[in-house]
Amino acid sequence: MAQRRKTRSRRPAPAPLKKAEAGIVEIGARGDGVAMIDDRKVFVPCSAPGDLARIAYRGERGEIESLIEESPHRAPPPCPYFGECGGCALQHLTESFYRDWKRKLVTNALAREGFDAQIVAPLHACAPSSRRRAAFAARRTAAGLIFGFNERASSRIVAIEECPVLAPRLAEALPRLLMLAEAAPPLWRSFDLHVTLCDNGLDAAFIGGDVSDDLSGPEIMALTEAARDAGVVRLAADDAPVVMFEAPVVRFGETPVEIPPGAFLQASVEGEAALTDFVTRHAQGAKRIADLFSGCGTFSLPLAKSAAVEAFDSDAPAIFALEASARAARLRHPVRAQRRNLFERPLSAEELKPYDAVIFDPPRAGAKAQAEEIAQSPVPVVIGVSCNPASFARDASILREGGYRLSQVLPVDQFVFSAHVELAGLFTKG
Repeated sequence: MAQRRKTRSRRPAPAPLKKAEAGIVEIGARGDGVAMIDDRKVFVPCSAPGDLARIAYRGERGEIESLIEESPHRAPPPCPYFGECGGCALQHLTESFYRDWKRKLVTNALAREGFDAQIVAPLHACAPSSRRRAAFAARRTAAGLIFGFNERASSRIVAIEECPVLAPRLAEALPRLLMLAEAAPPLWRSFDLHVTLCDNGLDAAFIGGDVSDDLSGPEIMALTEAARDAGVVRLAADDAPVVMFEAPVVRFGETPVEIPPGAFLQASVEGEAALTDFVTRHAQGAKRIADLFSGCGTFSLPLAKSAAVEAFDSDAPAIFALEASARAARLRHPVRAQRRNLFERPLSAEELKPYDAVIFDPPRAGAKAQAEEIAQSPVPVVIGVSCNPASFARDASILREGGYRLSQVLPVDQFVFSAHVELAGLFTKG
């Protein structure tokens, strides 16, 4: 019997590269300029509304080949790697245009759900040099180790020696973090190094397909010395500990917390302070508060100065860290923490009845199921925190259907020069 010849599936040929002269009409939601070419949107990075440019494009993606007329909204980018490094999208815009655009990310998302833009406060701007977390990329080549950030939508790494968005202590550690990456075992050809600036030093972890926790004695010694020199207090590889000189500590309000590996933190101390101020100010007067998607206690611990707090999160190490820090701090009011997956098992409207206020700070997907339960509850004050205006607006609409009024929204720019914005909103019922 004759065997059938196997045929390989072929990838479709890429669309041909085209060129056109066009103006940039707006900045899209992901930070790219938008040009209309043949009645279709073409997204052009590093462009500004008012630019007239010759654009090379393929499909919906384009690049500026030459700038014919420059937009009045342009400004010199502060970083020499901008346009090549994919970490930032918006360094080339004037401060006034940039801030207005960031606020519009929030007002536009809310408007699509029928909310009034007047409830949105001016953007709370954070200093550019404020990011306390970074994910560096590394790859070994014949010429040596390349250490830096990926190009946008590319695996190519741009080697960097400075970064204007990192907090000063983290930026100053760049040369030593490069040496730490170079100390990784030679078999680790490609990996990421995730670093968090804590109160007492750096928390670092090697992550990636080539990373293994199967380390020899000499490899552990080399990484230990490099970590010590870099100011790293805890180092992990493939989620397994390599060395810990002391537990990494951050403070939420006045309470120190020993954070677990991979713990969620707000991107900057300044942004966290703005959000915490909003939450604690509008929760004043509440005697019993539920903190949903609590993490390690970003809001729970400051709230415990004036109210009893019950915190819920699916992350077991985060809940353990929150409980331990609350016990050690001997807070004025009790903090109880419980592990619970609020996506699969949200607190019901009945369970929410005893609370005077509810805080929810979900991941980017939002908290649809939990919002539906809150909407049916009698809780008088609800405060939502989000890094995604679209999912926040959806959840806000659900709460509105349950009788809640969204009266204030604060946008916080802690993801400086990116297309992301954090926000907090106040809902009241009755």
